[in-house]
Amino acid sequence: MLALVTGASSGIGLQYATALARDYHCDLLLVSNQEQELNQVAAGLASQYQVRTVPHFADLSLPSAAEDLHDWCLANGYLVDILINNAGVFFFNPYCETSMKRIDLMLQLHVVTVAKLTRLFAEDMMHRELTDEETRTRICGHKRMRGYILNMSSMSAWMAMPGIQTYNATKAFIYNFSKSLWYEFRPKNVGITVMAPGAVDTALFGLAPNLRKLAVNLTVSIPPEKLVKRALRKMFRNKKADTPGFINWLSTPILKHTPDWLVFLAIKYVGKYQK
Repeated sequence: MLALVTGASSGIGLQYATALARDYHCDLLLVSNQEQELNQVAAGLASQYQVRTVPHFADLSLPSAAEDLHDWCLANGYLVDILINNAGVFFFNPYCETSMKRIDLMLQLHVVTVAKLTRLFAEDMMHRELTDEETRTRICGHKRMRGYILNMSSMSAWMAMPGIQTYNATKAFIYNFSKSLWYEFRPKNVGITVMAPGAVDTALFGLAPNLRKLAVNLTVSIPPEKLVKRALRKMFRNKKADTPGFINWLSTPILKHTPDWLVFLAIKYVGKYQK
C-alpha cells in the first residue's frame, strides 16, 4: 500500500510516516514544506524499514496546492491507498492583531487543502478495483477497503476560546466535514476517520520544554507516538471519529458550555505560557 502523509517532516506527521512504514510496511509519499528535513526523513525511513519513500516538497497553503499534488501523483503513477491529512499550523493571537497572511495560511491549510485533497483522492479510491489478493487482505482484523483517509481535528473544535478562534473554527470544520463524509464513503468501501485529540506533546503549541514535560507527566498531554498508534488502528477499522483519553471524552460536554468568567480568565493567563 502507498500512504501519502502531509506535514511528514516532523511532529505527528513524522510519527505517522514511521508507524506506517514500521508497523504496516507501507510505501510512503511524504509531503512537507521543509525540504531538507523531508529528504532526511525519507532517506532514513527507507533505510531503516526497507520501504519505498518518495519525498515531495510542496507548500500546501497555496490555493492550487491540492490540485497540483494530485496531478503530480497521477503524472508519476502514484496510486494512493492511504491519505493522512496532517499538515497544520497553530498560533495564539487576538483576531484583529493577526495578519491577513496568517489568517489566510490557516484557512487554506486546514480547510481548503484538506477539503480538496479529500475530494480528489477519495474519488480515485472509489473507482479502484482491488485484486483478489488485496480483497483477501485483512488489516487490524478487518477486510481491506478500497482506500483510507485520516483527517486531524482537535478537541478545540468544541471550544469558544479567544486567541485561537481561527484554529478552533477550522478544526470544527474538519471534524464535521469528515463525519459527514463517513456516511457517503462507507457504501463505496472507502474509509474516512477523524481524530480529535486533546493536547499533543509537540512543538506546535509553543509551550516551553518544562511545561511540555509537566503536561505529559500529568497525562494532560499525549505523546504523539501513542496518538498515532491509536489513530491508525481506528482508521483501519473504519471508525468514524475518536477522541483519545477518557478524561478528554468526559470533558467534551464541559468544553461546549464553558462559563464566560473562565474564558476571560484563560484570556488573561494563557498568553504567558507561549514562547
